[in-house]
Amino acid sequence: MKLYYSKAACSLAVRIVINELAIACEYEAVNLKTHMTENNVNFYQINAKGAVPALELDDGSLLTENNVIQQYLSDSYNKGAELLPKSGIERYRVLEWMNYVSTEMHKGCSPLFNPNIPEQLKQQVFKPMLVNKLAFLDKVLANHAYLSGERFCLADAYLFVVLRWLPALNINRSEFSHVEAYYQSAAKRPAVAKSLEQETLSA
Repeated sequence: MKLYYSKAACSLAVRIVINELAIACEYEAVNLKTHMTENNVNFYQINAKGAVPALELDDGSLLTENNVIQQYLSDSYNKGAELLPKSGIERYRVLEWMNYVSTEMHKGCSPLFNPNIPEQLKQQVFKPMLVNKLAFLDKVLANHAYLSGERFCLADAYLFVVLRWLPALNINRSEFSHVEAYYQSAAKRPAVAKSLEQETLSA
């Protein structure tokens, strides 16, 4: 199995899940500006979408889309039930949070990274929208160690990565005390720390 990733991108969430489940995996970096891999292969020839993460399975097939890859990994390995319950409402709570992180938090950051969007629009429209979502998460995390309760789940791996981007967007996590405590706690998990080390990143 091989994960195509870009340093510090959302593919880091998949790496965290791989390390949480102790799965043997190869990694190949992708430059998203040139769309060339570290082995000098045109990434579009591997994934026509041109996006990471992309997971090459042992049979040579390719799986894309962050949420789907994480679900595949958790469903395919015995320890996966710790990150995504196999059945019941608890499973759907995790998937509910996965969708929220993807559509609200990740997509909420996207306009702030876009150099083609005027700065005034970012500051007056997109940044306040993201800050409001952080305020909502802060209330949730005041009552739970993790998004779906007291157990680290797939959505937490994804949210950790998104929260890590906030300083680059000039958003101060420490203004949301429960979010910041959650982030610092997640950063100490062995799988998260290992993933950061593998991509030579700091928390």
